[in-house]
Amino acid sequence: MKTRTEKDSLGEKAVPANVYYGIQTARALENFPISGYRAHPKLIQAIGMIKKAAATANRELGLVDRKRAGAIIQAADEVIAGELNDQFVVDVYQAGAGVSFHMNANEVIANRAIELLGGKRGQYEICHPNDHVNFGQSTNDVFPTAMRLASLLLLDEMREALQNLAGSFASKAREFDPILKSGRTHMQDAVPVRLGQEFGGYATALDRCDRLVEQAQDFLRELGIGGSAVGTGVNTHPRYQKLVVKHLSQIAEEKLAPTRDLRYAMQSNLAMAVASSALRNLALELIRITNDLRLLSSGPNTGFAEISLPALQPGSSIMPGKVNPVMPEMTAMVAFQAVGADLATAMAVQAGQLELNVMMPAMAWNVLHSAEILKNAMRAFGEKCVDGIKANPDRCRYYAHATVSTAAALNPYIGYAAAAEIAKESVKTGRPVPEIALEKKLLDEGLLKKILDPWRMTEPAPPIEAARKTGGRKRA
Repeated sequence: MKTRTEKDSLGEKAVPANVYYGIQTARALENFPISGYRAHPKLIQAIGMIKKAAATANRELGLVDRKRAGAIIQAADEVIAGELNDQFVVDVYQAGAGVSFHMNANEVIANRAIELLGGKRGQYEICHPNDHVNFGQSTNDVFPTAMRLASLLLLDEMREALQNLAGSFASKAREFDPILKSGRTHMQDAVPVRLGQEFGGYATALDRCDRLVEQAQDFLRELGIGGSAVGTGVNTHPRYQKLVVKHLSQIAEEKLAPTRDLRYAMQSNLAMAVASSALRNLALELIRITNDLRLLSSGPNTGFAEISLPALQPGSSIMPGKVNPVMPEMTAMVAFQAVGADLATAMAVQAGQLELNVMMPAMAWNVLHSAEILKNAMRAFGEKCVDGIKANPDRCRYYAHATVSTAAALNPYIGYAAAAEIAKESVKTGRPVPEIALEKKLLDEGLLKKILDPWRMTEPAPPIEAARKTGGRKRA
């Protein structure tokens, strides 16, 4: 393999001649053979956007000459487009604060700019990773800006999948609205509910999760770029901060804002904690909902069997004909991973000291990984499962009339104690609640039929006055 020799403050080192990265990236490859995972494409895209915005600002301020700045901008455009992703080779578990990833970016952009200016890779007198690509910048303000911007961009994509999933549940809620079934609380029979109401609750929960993610994005929009090393803006022009954020907003097509307190932005990673928390809360709702679907579709002969999920693959290597709820199972596992990633992020967020938190690579990896897998899982879950759910109306109707908790509708007319006796006898004998209530002659048959109508129990309803009066006389 042909190599070129590069030099840094630690000495000289051979670097493969055909790569765009340089000596500091090569050292990181040797130092951190940890996971085999590489930076998320959105993080690479985000740092490309930052380098382009910084070069544009520095060109306008006359701090980097127009020719070099133009080459840096062109190279950064290639990074943004994903054309150089294979050159970002540093493991996600690396030097604190993301120095290794940041220098990987500086070296790739510098060497590509050198080529564009007619030189050969490694001729850093033409365009230097630190002196030109990184002018007025530090890992300490670039990496936190990159991970916030990457998270913001990826959450846009994830929210689209989330909104589509919520829409799928809302569509099923409308489709299933006429179907009566038994509610269940404490895993025991409860009063009737409509299947559509149940699915509508799932849609609403996901809509609320979307609001949480949107609020988290507001935190991510506040950027500390321009803070340089410790939040004081050392080596930056007084106009640089606002100018670079202005250009970055245009490049990313996002509403971004320069922070008013650069020290806060350097010290704190509250924004990443908020984003991670929103993903965790979404994951918790997905776990709950997928568990419900697995219960509601359990069977087909010995479970609830109130709904049927699309059959996607054989479910057993030994039991012929078995079909499992594979999409809810997959979605739950993804959600478990997101919950675990939130804990790792929380530990990293609290681990900052004084002017900097060096655990940012862990935050970036976990938040972006969670957003990516949740996005893909929700998309597959909605398209391959929720959209194809079928209701089993006869089974639902049977449970709606079989639940002993319909006795609760009698409370306003005969009192809780009398209704409880009817429910207990129904459980003991297996006889339906209306039959026992009619036998006790507490209410006449016509009124009893109205009171114990399962459909009436699924919405707030005014009292049946005649029944209240009759019931009152019986109790007296």
